[in-house]
Amino acid sequence: MQDHPQSALSADRRRRELVDLGDSADVDVLVIGGGITGVGTALDAASRGLRTVLVDKHDLAFGTSRWSSKLAHGGLRYLASGNVGIARESAVERGILMTRTAPHLVRALPQLVPLLPSVGRFANALVRTGFLAGDALRVTARTPASVLPRSRRVDAEKAARLAPAVRREGLRGGLLAYDGQLIDDARLVVALARTAAAHSATILTRVGAYDVTGDSARLRDELTGEELTIRARAVVNAAGVWAGQVDPDIRLKPSRGTHLVLPAELLGNPTAALTVPIPGETNRFVFALPAQLGRVYLGLTDEAVDGAIPDVPVASDGEVDFLLDTVNTALATPLSRSDVLGTFAGLRPLLDSGEGKTSDLSRNHAVLRSSNGVVSVVGGKLTTYRKMAQDAVDAAIAAGELTARACVTTNLPAVGADRTAPRSLPPSLVARYGSEAGIVADAGDLTPIADGIDVTHAELAFAVSHEGALDVDDLLDRRTRIGLVPGDRERALPAAERALNGS
Repeated sequence: MQDHPQSALSADRRRRELVDLGDSADVDVLVIGGGITGVGTALDAASRGLRTVLVDKHDLAFGTSRWSSKLAHGGLRYLASGNVGIARESAVERGILMTRTAPHLVRALPQLVPLLPSVGRFANALVRTGFLAGDALRVTARTPASVLPRSRRVDAEKAARLAPAVRREGLRGGLLAYDGQLIDDARLVVALARTAAAHSATILTRVGAYDVTGDSARLRDELTGEELTIRARAVVNAAGVWAGQVDPDIRLKPSRGTHLVLPAELLGNPTAALTVPIPGETNRFVFALPAQLGRVYLGLTDEAVDGAIPDVPVASDGEVDFLLDTVNTALATPLSRSDVLGTFAGLRPLLDSGEGKTSDLSRNHAVLRSSNGVVSVVGGKLTTYRKMAQDAVDAAIAAGELTARACVTTNLPAVGADRTAPRSLPPSLVARYGSEAGIVADAGDLTPIADGIDVTHAELAFAVSHEGALDVDDLLDRRTRIGLVPGDRERALPAAERALNGS
């Protein structure tokens, strides 16, 4: 299996590119922010032939992009609220992700709404109508049924097989629909960053941007303190919830979405997402999502956040209780706080409309030109990152009067996307790396780094040599998701330290 060194991100490459940038710091597009929108923007710009530099003060997927539900969501909720435009856009972008950009990282996820006594005829009809509308969205987006099957009703026996922890008393069956699920959100970000690097983009983590204008910024190597001034024909602010720190003209109203991490074994190792209506709400659910590493993610909340933006948001006690109380309405054996292995919370970068709850604010994205010339892309959601990036680059081209090729990202696969991998490799490795699984296997030992943790020494070595991991946090919290469970993180720490030392 052929390696593609032009896509490999490493500490050595970072050092070389910082030196090169200092010699001639004059580029077409500077992108600030290494989350999903930032790396998507860098890929879009670089693949159009523009000299592109992306910087992030921390690491790839350091912010909101690693705290999502790991869903490539087709927009059904937005259709229910009357926002047909974003619903269709979400369905189209989901289809692109699942069939062209990253089919190795996104799979069809069954979502089961159990028909328990608490789900009356009206609620049943409402959910079924919504699922049929979701089928129509899939057809409109031209996503084949072989990729996302049609919705249907299942009997009680089938419902219990899909979600073994569901309450059996009064169970009449279930309503089943399908959406896209990422093996991991941070892994998608890293794959897109490497794809951008393969198209000659410069990807620099631990590099902050200061004194930003529409044509320049002061860059600081956060590891050494060295600085340089970069000139750019266009500057794109893709800093997510921190966008207002880059461009003071931006006004956001962040909301926190919290998830709990549970052992999948406790819920019978479900193969479908148990989807539980929130009492008193007509269009909101709590999801128990089967995930990698033997886990289930239970989410999610929507809480307004005021004040300073934290680097790592923290779940509140009230959110933990809300999620447990809601899912327990559908479980045979209730969950308690002692069952929770860990929590994670992310902040949605919602545009501040000046009114309404955060749950009512639009998930539409916006591309804005500030008074100092910076192009900012804000709002939106993970599934629509590609369209957000396309719109941002279009605006940057106009702002900088640049000459560029047309956008090609609707048909541009990320690294690993062609699915071909030796059958002898562990399925978990193929699921996380696609056609690059063989290259990963060649990077080191395929034994697990610790008992009960489905991550190999080879994956940590590959993260250092190809994915730009610079410290143990990068390895455990972003290149893998071991760190979501504090106990697992502690056991994996020695292996991460050895990988960084090349031993």
